[in-house]
Amino acid sequence: MAQRSGKITFYEGRHFSGRKLVVFGDCDNFQNRGFMNRVNSIRVESGAWIGFDHPDFRGQQFILEHGDYPDFVRWNGHSDHMGSCRPVGMHGEHFRLEIFEGCNFTGQCLELTEDCPFLLSQGWAKKCVNAIKVFGDGAWVLYEEPNYRGRMFLVERGDFRSFTDWEAPSARVQSLRRVANFF
Repeated sequence: MAQRSGKITFYEGRHFSGRKLVVFGDCDNFQNRGFMNRVNSIRVESGAWIGFDHPDFRGQQFILEHGDYPDFVRWNGHSDHMGSCRPVGMHGEHFRLEIFEGCNFTGQCLELTEDCPFLLSQGWAKKCVNAIKVFGDGAWVLYEEPNYRGRMFLVERGDFRSFTDWEAPSARVQSLRRVANFF
């Protein structure tokens, strides 16, 4: 399946007002494109995206799927700061991941193929996930709190031996969901 990058538009003002920046692929620094790091609304026209509050794909992550975000609160932002973004890979219908209690794929393991608003309800007795294996073409968003709240982190196909591999400050994960692309 061919990779498609999608299209996303960032606006300086709320409700899609002010200067705008249109992006079709990786953008490692908004300022290099003549756009300040102030983003108050976003329109995702196609694809799924991950935004970062700092340039060079660093800092807090924001998952942006098809639709309109008229203010930064809608994408779980605590400020209007965003400095870089990239599209999330094109995904098929094969979503599967395994979470592990210990680093390096040790301890209790749980396989998931569907969104999970609260890991405890699936028999996961801990608030932490220390390793993850993502299979197929799917991408998943991990949340620190139940019901898809709190800081979020994206994991795509591959092995993550420790929470530092998905750039989280701790192993705290209490809910997770699949990322859906809409082209």
